[in-house]
Amino acid sequence: MTVYNFSAGPAVLPRPVLEKAQSELLNYRGSGMSVMELSHRSSLFEEIIKDAEALLRKLMGIPENYQVLFLQGGASLQFSMIPLNLAQNKKALYVNTGSWSKKAIEAAKALGNVTVEVVASSEDQNFTYIPEISEDAIDQEAAYLHITTNNTIEGTAFQTIPQAGDVPIVADMSSNILANDYRVEDFGVIYAGAQKNIGPAGLTVVIIREDLLNDDAVFAPMLDYRLQAKNDSLYNTPPTYAIYIAKLVFEWLEELGGIPAILEQDRQKAALLYETIDASALYSSPVAVDSRSLTNIPFVTGDKALDQRFNEEAVKAGFENLKGHRSVGGMRASLYNAFPLAGVQALVDFMKSFEAEVK
Repeated sequence: MTVYNFSAGPAVLPRPVLEKAQSELLNYRGSGMSVMELSHRSSLFEEIIKDAEALLRKLMGIPENYQVLFLQGGASLQFSMIPLNLAQNKKALYVNTGSWSKKAIEAAKALGNVTVEVVASSEDQNFTYIPEISEDAIDQEAAYLHITTNNTIEGTAFQTIPQAGDVPIVADMSSNILANDYRVEDFGVIYAGAQKNIGPAGLTVVIIREDLLNDDAVFAPMLDYRLQAKNDSLYNTPPTYAIYIAKLVFEWLEELGGIPAILEQDRQKAALLYETIDASALYSSPVAVDSRSLTNIPFVTGDKALDQRFNEEAVKAGFENLKGHRSVGGMRASLYNAFPLAGVQALVDFMKSFEAEVK
């Protein structure tokens, strides 16, 4: 039985990447050592991290005046690092579009010396849409405007990036990095936990415009962007194996034709599932049509008992991790770049069969 992993993260990785990692596991480049055993100061690892950065810059079109950092702690640590580095004794603006946005807001408020203002929210409708953000509502003296470009739990995504005047936009892009047509230069900072659409858990990618690097040292050196940039992400031992796998994923993406090619596949996969949901008399999407995510697609039957039965039968059929988040319920299919079209087709066939069975 073929198993399809719909996990929201850690998520499916490309099979060619896993096979290459397997072939190099015990003896990387004739060194007699695994990548996991290499010193982060060695020439072999230095080549890995430099290649990973170069590939990511090429894939995303990252301008030269942006630093690329390979850090740890997940996006959740960035919730604190962002205001700590950019907004002490200043105002920070936030758009509240879901669970992760709320956590970012809470982390900024916890610092005490940051004035936090929520300029738009979709909480009034259980985060089922992306709210409009008026440029007129953006205080031009603010340190930044924070958005979550894709809401993993709720299944919403920014289709376009808001206009914020001279205020830099900071984006948590964890669940749709490398799966969108955004322009890096429209952001001041982009950050993403790797475990959804880049690689394994443990790595966090931060892309930051150089003029936003903090002038004053942060009390905790590990949380200091300028110090991390000065040390080329090697201030301490980075997650070496996760960076290596990320590099392999970037190579895989480049061989496919880069972001334009994978985005076409992502749209095809999402369209297949959304069309099935919309044509069904059983399933429905809780998300506003103009706010739908390509990478995280929730759906429900409207009956909790039936949702539970669907999830139980899905597991028996080889569909893993389809159960929706407890705050939304139902089901959620995470269709990241590495998830195959064949898996979506198999799910659609199962959904139709289940619907016929319960009629």
